[in-house]
Amino acid sequence: MRNETRTQVRDVMSSPLVTIEPDATVRQAAQVMRDKEISALVVTTTTRSIITSTDVLHSVADGDDPNEVLVADVMTESVETVTPDLFMEEVSAMMTTYGIKHLPVVDDDYVGMISSTDVAAQLS
Repeated sequence: MRNETRTQVRDVMSSPLVTIEPDATVRQAAQVMRDKEISALVVTTTTRSIITSTDVLHSVADGDDPNEVLVADVMTESVETVTPDLFMEEVSAMMTTYGIKHLPVVDDDYVGMISSTDVAAQLS
């Protein structure tokens, strides 16, 4: 029988949130992700923005110099967000609908990050 306790975002999100400035280089973003063993960073801009390892990979594959290109040049702006009380099934549906792998968690301000890996681990 399936466990009837539903898991919320707050129970599995990564926290504290790791951020980066928009004027940092792509190389600096890659280094932070490597050092923290994560695959996305919230960018400290007025619009909700993130840079992911996929953004870094695409930039390098396009021939950009990661020492010269800025996070602001490759980040994703106006990203979808979730609240800490959302259930994992709802997060999974959002990720599928929007074709995304990371969602910043917001409760007045950023409080964490949830990834498709977190969702898969909870729903399997």
